Amino acid sequence: MVKDFTGATFWRRSTLFDVLQPRSLAVLGVFIFIGGWECAARLNSSAAALIPTPSQIPAAWAGEIRGGFWIAAVESSLSHYILGVAIGSFLGVAAGVIAGVSAWCDAILSGVVRVLRPIPGLAWTPFAILWFGLTSTAAAFIIAIAVFWINFFAALSAVQAIDRDLMEVARAFGHGGFVGRLTKIALPAATPGILAGFRTGLGQAWMSVVAAELFGVPGIGARMMQAASLLATDLVVVYMLTMALLYSVTDIAFLAARRRLIAWQL
Repeated sequence: MVKDFTGATFWRRSTLFDVLQPRSLAVLGVFIFIGGWECAARLNSSAAALIPTPSQIPAAWAGEIRGGFWIAAVESSLSHYILGVAIGSFLGVAAGVIAGVSAWCDAILSGVVRVLRPIPGLAWTPFAILWFGLTSTAAAFIIAIAVFWINFFAALSAVQAIDRDLMEVARAFGHGGFVGRLTKIALPAATPGILAGFRTGLGQAWMSVVAAELFGVPGIGARMMQAASLLATDLVVVYMLTMALLYSVTDIAFLAARRRLIAWQL
């Protein structure tokens, strides 16, 4: 029994979609995708040399773990991933919030932002190597640049979207200064938007890991490049899935932390 827009109730026959929950359909879709991939690779002998079958992946993954390559690559990538995300997120949020609260700061930064924003993180690779060498710090630098802009614009937009009347209320209660507006109004009101940008940055950082490791820093991306050069496509897929797994773990952990941070809004 369901209700229409007038509030009247009527009986509706259950459909197959009602019986099969969306999560069950999602799992079914994954199995259909894997099955189609397996069949396509086995039926086309020329494709089998370039695209591994799903059934090859578990053995290749287990071999990487036994050889210690997988753990070493994950630990290396996590080291500069965490550092890059921490630095880029902190600086991006700080700059965005300050620019959102202070019109003077926003005006001063606007020209610099227009110049630097279009430059991709990968373009900073020569400077990363010159300044930090072939180290994890150089990779973290490239990741931080990619994460910085996402957090900067998310924080800036979140602060600028705050009702200006709230700022007037803060001023009426003696919090009209920069620090008062920042701590009493801007940060609490903009927290959901800031966290949304931070979540986007977590995913973008994993996309930047491969680019950050192209110049020789050990990690998941470097291991993928090594496997690709040897036409070990099963290992390439292993590390692609590894990145997807690590992103899922970080995203789930973030969602749990976000529920605690903004519990007052729920």
